[in-house]
Amino acid sequence: MARRILIADDERTIADTLATIVGMHGYEARTAYDGEQAVDTARQWQPHIFLTDLLMPVMDGFEAAIAICRILPECRVLLLSGVASIADLTSELRQKGYHFEILRKPIPPEELLAQLRQEDGAGGLA
Repeated sequence: MARRILIADDERTIADTLATIVGMHGYEARTAYDGEQAVDTARQWQPHIFLTDLLMPVMDGFEAAIAICRILPECRVLLLSGVASIADLTSELRQKGYHFEILRKPIPPEELLAQLRQEDGAGGLA
């Protein structure tokens, strides 16, 4: 059974491209273009991994990640951020009790695939 990855990004080209890349490497991918759509898709499809941009309309990636982890506690969350200070963001999230992995955007395909191959941990809620 292929690992299911839900990819959320309001930039459709990015979401669709990432889905194509992971699909070519044996993953089953679905896309969402805002956080609310991601939560609805996760509820129905139950992905193993949620890969999301942080800044999106309707519901941002962080809020969507929290909601998805409440529905699917074992879902691994990878946040994509174009924010320069990822270390500050990581520290802030950990202080709030969240342990999401944060990747710098744009991410080279080989780096993304290496991250996906890492051992899955529990979801991001402490």
